[in-house]
Amino acid sequence: MSTESIVAPAPLTLTDGAVKELRKLIDQQEISPDFGLRVGVEGGGCSGMSYILGFDQKKDGDSEYTIEGIRVFMNKGHGLYLAGMEVDFKNGLDARGFTFNNPNASSTCGCGSSFSA
Repeated sequence: MSTESIVAPAPLTLTDGAVKELRKLIDQQEISPDFGLRVGVEGGGCSGMSYILGFDQKKDGDSEYTIEGIRVFMNKGHGLYLAGMEVDFKNGLDARGFTFNNPNASSTCGCGSSFSA
């Protein structure tokens, strides 16, 4: 399979807080330009599916998007679960870390890292 770069709008959004934190991580960890942010899903978690969020290289079957200058990789098959999702970064007393606001989730777990669709 080939890898392709898509010019179409990304199926998900990153908030300003997420972009700021991702850029900070890229600088601190000296992430190579060959890597991008992988966003996806996998089976597991207390609600059935868990989110994938981390830096990775592009793989066969990935679509590539650029959001605020950040390369984003997503397996084409995950678009069904992630379309319209917003990734945010919280840095407050009640929560710290990346959060996912997914309109496709029919239910989520208490910590927000897994969902069912």
